[in-house]
Parts: sequence; structure tokens; C-alpha cells
Amino acid sequence: MYKEEQTAEIFKVLSDPTRLRLLKLLRLHDGALCVNALAFHLKISQSAVSQHFRVLRQAGFVTSERIGPFVHYSFNKEGLKNYKSILKDVFEEDIS
Repeated sequence: MYKEEQTAEIFKVLSDPTRLRLLKLLRLHDGALCVNALAFHLKISQSAVSQHFRVLRQAGFVTSERIGPFVHYSFNKEGLKNYKSILKDVFEEDIS
């Protein structure tokens, strides 16, 4: 995939307000959260949360881990480092 296509994909994934809220909740809780907790906080269905996380996971923003009957999501730190590098190339600035 060309860098421009990869960059466009980043912005496409992040263009949804619910996905941005999910990522912010993960950051604020500094760790893994289950779908039930995220659905409760955002007042949306568990299936909607799962669908958004499917997109975020495929894009490399988050990872998932099944713990008993629950799926917990957390940031994919390696994936985020990669995106940070791509965005730095686009904006030619250090993004901290």
C-alpha cells in the first residue's frame, strides 16, 4: 500500500466520532476495557461497540483479548507508533 493510501486509511478510520470516543475512553482508563463497559459509557449497543472495534483492530489501533466471556480492548502500541511515524511524514513535524 502506498504511503498516501495508508495515510488516507488512518483518517478514514478516525473520521467516525464514536471511534474517537472509544479511543479516548481507552486512553482515560489506561488499560483494557470490555465491550460492556464501553457500551455503557457511550450509551450504545454492545454490537455497535464491537463493530467499531473490528474496524479499529483491523486498522491496527487496538488489540483484543478474550477473558472468559468478555472481550477486552486496549491500544496497540506498536500500531500507534507506526501511525505516528506516518503522520509525522505527512505533516513534517514531530508529533508527540
